[in-house]
Amino acid sequence: MRAAVLREVGGRLAVEDVPEPDGSPVVEVRAAGVNFADVLIRRGLYPQMPELPFIAGNEVAGDLDGRHVVAFTGRAGGFAERVALDPQWIFDLPSDASYTAGAAFLTTYLTAYIPLQRLSFESVLVHAGSGGVGTAAIQLAKHFGATVCATASSEGKRAFALGVGADIVLGYDEIDELRVDVVVDPVGGDVFTRSLPLLNPLGTIVAIGFAGGLWQDPSVQWLVGRNVSVAGIYLGRLLKLQPALVRLAAEELLDLWGKGAIGPVVGRAFPLDEADEALATIERREHVGKVVLEP
Repeated sequence: MRAAVLREVGGRLAVEDVPEPDGSPVVEVRAAGVNFADVLIRRGLYPQMPELPFIAGNEVAGDLDGRHVVAFTGRAGGFAERVALDPQWIFDLPSDASYTAGAAFLTTYLTAYIPLQRLSFESVLVHAGSGGVGTAAIQLAKHFGATVCATASSEGKRAFALGVGADIVLGYDEIDELRVDVVVDPVGGDVFTRSLPLLNPLGTIVAIGFAGGLWQDPSVQWLVGRNVSVAGIYLGRLLKLQPALVRLAAEELLDLWGKGAIGPVVGRAFPLDEADEALATIERREHVGKVVLEP
């Protein structure tokens, strides 16, 4: 079978013939989600680097014995024509959903949903509101009844975030006067630091990623003095440590999707042969929504 293989840090994802997957059940991959974690692995910057050569892709949608499914792969193997899966991480795709939408669903929505469902809020600021996690967080925060402000780096991306459901969309240089109950932050770096003073008392900033640079740790004294908190979400580890919690959240989200309350946003789909360009598109921040591969 064919797969996109990374053989060295900083190298290209080259499509090669590789052995068939070892194990069962085996899903015929129709679409695979591309995430910023895949970019970090290629850069050699992922906190838990896999051994190379490596086939990336932690989420797929495809066919299994007549079922249309979405699934986690166990962090690897999705950028291929077929992948062996753990049955506990296979879910039925909603009946009217496309494979590309399915591949855009699990990681982004779980990352936003698990922390948001545990917080109390009336107002939410979502950074990188035109991206995969950002569009999911906007939809979910609106579903929970919040007023949502989003940020994005260009006029086109700001218009996109408005179209997804944000009430207000601003540039990153326009946020300093905001006051919100929750900040959802996939950006990190200076954006995270500048967002801490925006929290209302008893508010929470949800730290998701560091696409804009590593975090500068806030002091405990500052958090206590402002009556605010930081919540981190690292879905990869949560899958291992709290599998029942993640499975229940996935089932709840799939039910919401099936009812039309939420829906994944696919910004662009690439063929498997262009896996390298798919990662480059994310790295250059040229995408909106979720980027997907179609083997």
